[in-house]
Amino acid sequence: MRVPIIAGNWKMNTTVSEAIELVSEMRQGLDQIDNIDKVICPPFISLAAVRELIKGSSIKLGAQNIYFEEKGAYTGEISPLMLADLCEFVIIGHSERRQYFNETGEITNRKIQAALKVKLTPILCVGETLQEKEADRTDEIITGELSSAFNGLDNVNGLLVAYEPIWAIGT
Repeated sequence: MRVPIIAGNWKMNTTVSEAIELVSEMRQGLDQIDNIDKVICPPFISLAAVRELIKGSSIKLGAQNIYFEEKGAYTGEISPLMLADLCEFVIIGHSERRQYFNETGEITNRKIQAALKVKLTPILCVGETLQEKEADRTDEIITGELSSAFNGLDNVNGLLVAYEPIWAIGT
């Protein structure tokens, strides 16, 4: 059985200097927690600096997003190859990406495939809105999100699923 995991998504918060300060404050406390994997996911601009600060610690590093192409004219995106040099995990399918950037199940699937190809561990987020919960559609929504995310994948070992009840977290 897998060790429990806790991942902190910093979203679009902290400058590089703030991220350095935060990690410096968090590191000792997080290192004292055993039997759980700890992943922090700062903004892209802080990944390299944070990676240096957590070297030799039990803290693992993740990215908040990924693009499914390895390279090309995709201004503002970050490729799987770029991330594989920096971190071990990547958040995919977050409710905010679905809501604000219209990311579909097909896009989520392509991102998962791209992450797995470069040996990144995807953290797939699934969850329902309050309206979907109240309409008793939770199982339908989660099943649909998992089905589209896993479409065509031969093996989902190493992939993590994070249940993110949108109605409970207030994104």
